[in-house]
Amino acid sequence: MALDISKHPCFNSNICHQVGRIHLPVAPKCNVMCNFCNRKYDCVNETRPGVTSKVLSPGQALHYLDKVVADDPRIGVVGIAGPGDPFANPHETMETLRLIRAKYPDILLCVATNGLNIGPYIDELAELDVSHISITISAVDPEIGSKVYSWIRDGKRPFRGTTGAGIILEKQLAAITALKKHGIIVKINSIVIPGVNENHIVEISEKVSQLGADIHNCIALVPVENTPLGDTEEPSDELMKSVRNQCGQFTKQMLHCTRCRADAVGLLGEEMPEETLACLEESANLPLDPTENRPYVAVASMEGFLVNQHLGEAASLRIYGIIDGQIELIENRSTPERGGGDSRWQALADYLGDCHAVLTNGAGPAPQRMLKQNGIKTLVVEGLIEENLEAFFKGQTLRSPCRSFSCGQACSGDGGGCG
Repeated sequence: MALDISKHPCFNSNICHQVGRIHLPVAPKCNVMCNFCNRKYDCVNETRPGVTSKVLSPGQALHYLDKVVADDPRIGVVGIAGPGDPFANPHETMETLRLIRAKYPDILLCVATNGLNIGPYIDELAELDVSHISITISAVDPEIGSKVYSWIRDGKRPFRGTTGAGIILEKQLAAITALKKHGIIVKINSIVIPGVNENHIVEISEKVSQLGADIHNCIALVPVENTPLGDTEEPSDELMKSVRNQCGQFTKQMLHCTRCRADAVGLLGEEMPEETLACLEESANLPLDPTENRPYVAVASMEGFLVNQHLGEAASLRIYGIIDGQIELIENRSTPERGGGDSRWQALADYLGDCHAVLTNGAGPAPQRMLKQNGIKTLVVEGLIEENLEAFFKGQTLRSPCRSFSCGQACSGDGGGCG
């Protein structure tokens, strides 16, 4: 496969106003908590990593990509950059890359990661011709790293302080070496944090240069409210220029970064058009696998007027579909009896095989997980059934309850419905 790897706008400033990119937000979970990060999914006015308006499944992402590429022929690069970390969501990330490569053999693929869990996937990334990888490294000294990271999670174990910073550093440096053995272009992103690492960035540049990194992107901290570093002053232009000049002794510097969102589209620096945002929202409301025939939506309701019932307590679900352009009640469908744990939820998923979503006022993690594994989305919403269904079928944002739900905490039901 002959990919023109020079046509990546983030790695080549000469074509950044000619070739566009699209980031597919398929990776919501993260395995590192950085002290400067607060990931919000619903603020369209913020331009920074970790922010997206919607999260897509791999199938939804391919559908969305098809629509965007058809409307914007400038798109030459597809990236996955969160909103969490791609390899804290390895199934979603790798499946998305497989789907895209199978359909678009000539498009450039890239991934941006913290590097903690990329190692097991490097061989397949190379097989898929993922040509560009960005790794965020903001310290090569665990003592300094302990001020950058609140915690890291390696496997199922959390680590803090210098121990956690040392673990992620080891994985990051090993990843650079492995990626370069496969001929993959590696960009290092470093967040410049005054009072923490501004005098340390040059050491990062020297170290990654020794390992073969191709380009270094020094990014000014964007202080974000409600984070440990939220009160830190943003680096001045003079400081950033000095840092980049020092690092330029060791690695080529990227000077045109626009700190892209996890759902960025188009040329660098362009805002997402309203029609593209609408397409993103429409794609997020499709079945998890849009190629499947799932025409219906199930609703948990006590009286058939409001979405007001906990999923675990619903003896039946109302099944809706579109007939002759109108939203119609298809039937009332009984649910499995309480008890049985995962077997109950697998039975429910089987009953709902023709539905691509369930609207409910509350649901525990077990049913949500099991339904998702079977291609069914669980949407916790409130309000009128008719209004929610109309918004859902139009691809609009649904009204979520003004509370967080966790099974066993702030439960909206009688506490007996999650088994």
